Amino acid sequence: MGKRQLFLMSSSAVHGFGYLEHAETDLSSFLKHNSVQKVLFVPYALTDHDGYTERVGSVLRKWGFACNGIHTFADPVAAVRAAEAIYIGGGNTFLLLRTLYERGLVGEIRERVLQHGVPYVGSSAGTNVATRSIQTTNDMPIVQPPSFEALALVPFNINPHYIDPEPNGTHKGETRPERINQFHELNDAPVLGLPEGTVLFVDGDRATMMGPQPTVPGTVYDARLFRKGQESMLYKIGSDLSFLLQQ
Repeated sequence: MGKRQLFLMSSSAVHGFGYLEHAETDLSSFLKHNSVQKVLFVPYALTDHDGYTERVGSVLRKWGFACNGIHTFADPVAAVRAAEAIYIGGGNTFLLLRTLYERGLVGEIRERVLQHGVPYVGSSAGTNVATRSIQTTNDMPIVQPPSFEALALVPFNINPHYIDPEPNGTHKGETRPERINQFHELNDAPVLGLPEGTVLFVDGDRATMMGPQPTVPGTVYDARLFRKGQESMLYKIGSDLSFLLQQ
């Protein structure tokens, strides 16, 4: 059995950085450490599969990695089974999960990552589907997947693009913490709010908060953890969140 290797980004685009630039050092190291030369990219969260794959692939190629879109393979299941690394990009989480179910890939990806140690990279929607369910996504349900249950590579939920409400803001609609608390009225899973630029790195049974270096002045990279019936807690870059893997 291989050791679980996950690189879960809040997003690919971050203020002050080029596309994926905020994660270049850490993501390159992650792939090299796992002896990855070719990445299988899953563009199902957007409808322009070719364009999306080229956008991500052009960056990865500059870093020294080959990249192929799963949509170019006649048999996507076989592509997953042969993959050196799986990278699922962002977009609409509902569309992404529905397509993974339609292609018969949910169980296949889970097995490859958890049983064989194939490295997994997720961004935004790709991070959402790596968790227990997509019930804490920010996306609109533009399609209906057969289930909200996702890959369950970690035993908790994540809310990418997390942002705390501004103390002096004038917005009176629901805040992100309010929506997550509504989730906890009917669900028990912890929810990790990942702000832009942050990454949850999972190495076997260890989970660590990571973030861009250098950071953008004035930007807050603290993640906020929500647990049912408890006050939320902030965790800075470098924090050990391995306890979440024991849920």
